[in-house]
Amino acid sequence: MSRLLVKGGRVVDPAQGLDATLDLLLADGKVEKLGARLKPGGAAVIEAKGLVVCPGFIDIHTHLREPGREDKETIASGTRAAAAGGFTAVCAMPNTQPVNDTAGITRAIVEKAQAEGAVRVYPIGAVTRGQLGEELAEFGDLREAGCVAVSDDGRPVASARMMRRALEYAKRFDLVVIDHCEEPSLAEKACMNEGPVSTLLGLRGAPAAGEAIMVERDVLLAELAGGRVHIAHLSAAASLEAVRRGKARGVKVTAEATPHHLFLTDAAVREKGYDTNTKMNPPLRSEPDRAALVAGLRDGTIDCLATDHAPHTVDDKDVEYDQAAFGIVGLETAVPLCLDRLVAAGLIELPHLVALFSTNPARVLGLPGGTLAPGSPADVTLLDLAKRRTVDPERFESKSRNTPFAGLALRGWPAMTIVAGKVVWKAR
Repeated sequence: MSRLLVKGGRVVDPAQGLDATLDLLLADGKVEKLGARLKPGGAAVIEAKGLVVCPGFIDIHTHLREPGREDKETIASGTRAAAAGGFTAVCAMPNTQPVNDTAGITRAIVEKAQAEGAVRVYPIGAVTRGQLGEELAEFGDLREAGCVAVSDDGRPVASARMMRRALEYAKRFDLVVIDHCEEPSLAEKACMNEGPVSTLLGLRGAPAAGEAIMVERDVLLAELAGGRVHIAHLSAAASLEAVRRGKARGVKVTAEATPHHLFLTDAAVREKGYDTNTKMNPPLRSEPDRAALVAGLRDGTIDCLATDHAPHTVDDKDVEYDQAAFGIVGLETAVPLCLDRLVAAGLIELPHLVALFSTNPARVLGLPGGTLAPGSPADVTLLDLAKRRTVDPERFESKSRNTPFAGLALRGWPAMTIVAGKVVWKAR
């Protein structure tokens, strides 16, 4: 039996209401015990004094690109990036090439992750075959093969009828439908948020209303079907209000936000001189939208923080703004950004941040983990709140470097990542 004692850290576990200096004993891939001054014989010891010990962080929204675009990212490189960012598990979106819309592709991802992954990988299957919006994928087969949710992320489920059927069908297999909310006709050929900045820059914009329309629709359809819907990368104040109203009515709706939508606005496109690392979908919104997201995070309307890690090659980004690919990498910057800009700034308490990155993602998708209670997986994230470092893309484990946060000095970084009782990454 392998045993590991994480000694003398500040244990923060929102699921148990814990925030105390304790020892944590891990044995055979499980949490064995939490307590003061534990002295197990034969255990390897990690001195965690001065560090925060949390249930392993879970990124509910990651693009690993494999199969099909291994030039951008692989399961091996993406999970190394996750470990370096403090994540013990990632949920892999299905817009690979080919799309993860069959059990065979799901099993191939699971097998590759077991062989080469540094952290746990939970596949998310497609809602529709080929993500074309025309025919539902076989949810039962996807679930049996290992999928934990379904999504056409990268594209919205444009048809209300198709979305209703998806919610009804997913309910039979206890699956959440994750939707990329975007009204296609309002977002056509858009490359940033519609507003004064897009007008000034001469770029076609997508209005925030285009997202809010689809969020409102999805909330109503989830209410009609009795299914569970999760709103991916929420970016607009009106979308947040739709989720808030749905929750108040008892609709089974949850939502996530990304650090880039919390800490940047569309003004960055101008300020950074058309830097294509400010181009993502949904786009960076206005300051009122950004402020509303922070408020929604604080009051609990937003359930999870997610990276929407979207790696791209230099050739994908080093082109004219309107021709560049959407998205940025996020696995290695999300946690320090949130520690610095949310916790250190006094906007939320540390236990709340841990819940957003760990407890709540596990709850939303019904995943193992999210707690350090005895018997739970020995997945642990250690944080150093005093650590100061500058974001340096050249140090990334990811194959891609597309980030708008390069050169940013942040306080609070991951110190160590433990998966199934084994140290898979530690800070250098």
